[in-house]
Amino acid sequence: MKKVLFATTALIATAGMAAAEVKVSGYGRFGLDWNEANDAVAGTSDTNLTSRFRLTFDASTETDGGVTVGGRIRAQAESRDGTPGTAAWSAPQFHVAYGGLRVNVGNIWGAIDSAPGLYLNTTSVGTGIDGMGFNSLAIGNSFAWDTFTSAGAGRNGIEAIYSAGGFTGHVSYSQSNGGTVLGSAQGLERSAIMLSYSFGDYFVTGAYQSEDNNTNTVTFSNGAVESQGDELGFFAIGGNFGQYGATLSYGTTQEADTVTLAGSAEIGAASTIVGWVNSTDVDANVTAGQTRTDGTAFGINYEYDLGGGVTFVAGYVNTAAATNENSLQAGLHFSF
Repeated sequence: MKKVLFATTALIATAGMAAAEVKVSGYGRFGLDWNEANDAVAGTSDTNLTSRFRLTFDASTETDGGVTVGGRIRAQAESRDGTPGTAAWSAPQFHVAYGGLRVNVGNIWGAIDSAPGLYLNTTSVGTGIDGMGFNSLAIGNSFAWDTFTSAGAGRNGIEAIYSAGGFTGHVSYSQSNGGTVLGSAQGLERSAIMLSYSFGDYFVTGAYQSEDNNTNTVTFSNGAVESQGDELGFFAIGGNFGQYGATLSYGTTQEADTVTLAGSAEIGAASTIVGWVNSTDVDANVTAGQTRTDGTAFGINYEYDLGGGVTFVAGYVNTAAATNENSLQAGLHFSF
């Protein structure tokens, strides 16, 4: 299959300087979104257009000693729930890499967010065109962990990723300003680690995060108040079995323990179906700051490869909410 690429690679060289590589890539997505939850929102229709356009710019060069130095920046515009958006830039990410080691600073990826098995193996890494709330995640969808922010400042941190054979180790750290003590940041602070090993068509991964000073807190009946993303843990195991795939993941947060089972099947040469079920058990002692919903959610995602980097996507999600729990999407995703 011939793939038409809009992405460009430019080699820029001047006398006495190493060659630099600049890449432009991205994707677009657009479709219809029906969300029953909007029936409870004044001034918002339950049926809307959903869309996103993203451009990613990667630039790198290599020293005489073979060390790669580079950076990434991104521009993105999207529309959700009938609210159109204009394009915004991300904060930059910089990196230094040699052999199997890479160190990123700035708008980091984050160790938790990089864990294999956390997201679904779909174009949106969730369900449907835009993820549909990412209810499949075993650690919830409040995103109380570091991740690359595509249209904003993001988390300013540092991380190291080392890969050798089937092993990957990833540690990340970030800290924000916001405290009241002279000479000390004392803002939101996160430390995380992720270890993963793949063998053939199978993988196993584990991740953990420690967090302090989050303004979003969880309060318990004994009076304890905890930072929302503290003591966050994630474990997953999965693999591919011919045309089928499966992932079992477990997540624990201050609020809840969750198990997600996801399965996929390739149908013919161009179709893929992904189905998932998520069971969340919220701690009964939580009295304030609850963002999770106790119960079972499930979803299904269908994709058909149209060629040329274009995919038709449709998805359905039933959340654990007691009412207005259904949503449906369909549209096109194209990458370049």
